[in-house]
Amino acid sequence: MKYLHSMVRVRDLDASLRFYCDGLGLKEVRRKEVPEGKYTLVFLAAAESPEAEIELTWNWGEQEGYGSARNFGHLAFRVDDIYATCERLQSMGCTIHRPPRDGHMAFVRSPDLISIELLQEGRLPPREPWASMANSGNW
Repeated sequence: MKYLHSMVRVRDLDASLRFYCDGLGLKEVRRKEVPEGKYTLVFLAAAESPEAEIELTWNWGEQEGYGSARNFGHLAFRVDDIYATCERLQSMGCTIHRPPRDGHMAFVRSPDLISIELLQEGRLPPREPWASMANSGNW
């Protein structure tokens, strides 16, 4: 397993970039604008550890007060076999909130309710029972 990034929702992207980049010295690694979803993703990393990133997510026009529970989004991990990982977690009593229907992505929550994104290295073909499972709860 390889650690990928942590996501933080931000209210003001420019102010956040000033804090993380100008204040802390992180560098912007890449950016993805998604007009149809009305959001921007900005990935930041420190020069000393470029493999560990912070994903800033800015939802355009969002007025919701995130509060402390919504500011932190998720931890993301790349896995060798998303189906085996989800089966192992499920056998431990974890709910798979967003099943890996597409053979690529799933979401679970830690015991402390932190969202964990699992991303398949490459892509596996859809497989049951995952392909037919519905989402449950929030992630």
